[in-house]
Amino acid sequence: MGRITEDLIRRNAEHNDCIIFSLEELSLHQQEIERLEHIDKWCRDLKILYLQNNLIGKIENVSKLKKLEYLNLALNNIEKIENLEGCEGLTKLDLTVNFIGELSSIKTLQHNIHLKELFLMGNPCADFDGYRQFVVATLQRLKWLDGKEIERSERIQALQNFPVIEQQIREQEKAYCLRRAKDKEEALKNLREEDKNEAEERSYEGQSPFSVESKDHVQALEVQEGECNQKKFKDSEDDFEFWNKPSLFTPESRLETLRHMEKQRKDQEKLSEKKKKVKPPRILITKDGKALNVNDPKLDFSLKDDEKHNQFILDLAVYRYMDTSLINVDVQPTYVRVTVKGKPFQLVLPAEVKPDSSSAKRSQTTGHLVICMPKVDGIITGWRPTSKSGKSTVDSRREPTNQRSKQIEKLEVDPSKRSIPDVANIVQEKKHRLQRVRAEPKIIPSEENPDFEDNPEVPPLI
Repeated sequence: MGRITEDLIRRNAEHNDCIIFSLEELSLHQQEIERLEHIDKWCRDLKILYLQNNLIGKIENVSKLKKLEYLNLALNNIEKIENLEGCEGLTKLDLTVNFIGELSSIKTLQHNIHLKELFLMGNPCADFDGYRQFVVATLQRLKWLDGKEIERSERIQALQNFPVIEQQIREQEKAYCLRRAKDKEEALKNLREEDKNEAEERSYEGQSPFSVESKDHVQALEVQEGECNQKKFKDSEDDFEFWNKPSLFTPESRLETLRHMEKQRKDQEKLSEKKKKVKPPRILITKDGKALNVNDPKLDFSLKDDEKHNQFILDLAVYRYMDTSLINVDVQPTYVRVTVKGKPFQLVLPAEVKPDSSSAKRSQTTGHLVICMPKVDGIITGWRPTSKSGKSTVDSRREPTNQRSKQIEKLEVDPSKRSIPDVANIVQEKKHRLQRVRAEPKIIPSEENPDFEDNPEVPPLI
């Protein structure tokens, strides 16, 4: 059931920049409002007020609206015209399809001297004999009644027959009031029975032997589905019976219809909540301890093996404008889990990683989440990672080269000792070298070859 609140009025005052004190036109139709309140205090400058298709049972709290020109109260539960004397500027009043049975209550509209149009069609009083003549004779300034113009001859005739018509109207009013009292008693009786039945149904629901949190989850699901199906079938039968049951058009029947629709809506919400509760939890790790690949958020992702830095890089396409506080990252040695708005994303890694050395960052341009996870079984180097198996072979090959490098180091000149090359010493080294080379052929014995002749003019073979 709705009520007139300041927030409701502001939401319907967008055409006036949500300012309510200077509001001239307000529409509050189809809001299930039961009572008129606060409008005469907050909106004193109103000229047009739409309140059709609500559940208002009494005209009240509008007497301070001095500037009000048009009041629409069609399709409500009003049974009597009252409390409109203060609306001095009222020119049009719409009370179509209400429950006005006291036609004599229109005499209160005689104070509204500017009233020109009145709509009373669809009310019980409109079925009275002499209804139109009584209204025309009572409200002599009225020009239009139920959309039909009042002619001068019609008003003269109504005034001539007014005493007889007034007596007829009073008798019909009394008969209607007696019927109305019986209808009210019957409606109250039905309402008490419905409340009693609802209390019994609630107690039955509270004694259900199965619960969603039982150990045997599958059995609990089957029982819950069976109960839901039974309840749906029962509700459909009750609904069919309700809408096909003949009933009188009274304020109580309108309220009963609204309560029935509200009950259906609440039952539907309860069923949806039960379905949500019955839904089994998401399995991320099996009983054997094996992690599963899960993508509940349905996000695009890519996993790269960066051999250069010996690490895995996970690029997760998170929503660009989503707040980072809604993301939770959990890196484990064998898998990585990212929770996005309560929905888990889990990916099993091809190799073991170091959770302590991992890092997670978001891109400032795309909003993607980038997680870097270093591997465990590797040596991180700048450019050329080497394996342990090839280390021994390389060391064995480098042994002769190390000896050569040592010999080469001996040939290097120390710049601290000699800053300028010594030409004399270079020549001496050459002489010394030539003498050593000439002495080598003397090692060959001359006894083995008797024809050998040593000619000093012939240069030695190198």
